[in-house]
Amino acid sequence: MPPQIYVNPSCSKCRTALSLLEERGVQAETIRYLDEAPTVADLKAIMKLLAIDDPRAMMRTGEPVYAELALEDLDGDALIDAIARHPILLERPIFVVGDRAVVARPPERLLELL
Repeated sequence: MPPQIYVNPSCSKCRTALSLLEERGVQAETIRYLDEAPTVADLKAIMKLLAIDDPRAMMRTGEPVYAELALEDLDGDALIDAIARHPILLERPIFVVGDRAVVARPPERLLELL
């Protein structure tokens, strides 16, 4: 399976991450997660690859929808469901290679998997 990168094309960090991959000749499947939201199963798989237990480690807690939905009082599956319903909550970019992934913030973190 080729590497994958979850991106929002309007995000400067995502564009930088894509440029880093291009500079190194890495062909990665680009997943525009705002166009096609990841499923709960996808999100759980990403968490496993990231080696995290708390969905907040891959969430944009500063997004207005986070506060609007009062997510600070929720955990676990409730947070994963919220990301699936509101993909803007997913941190970006996320780079996946094989059985590992990183939240590429800063974008240079993706180099850890190359």
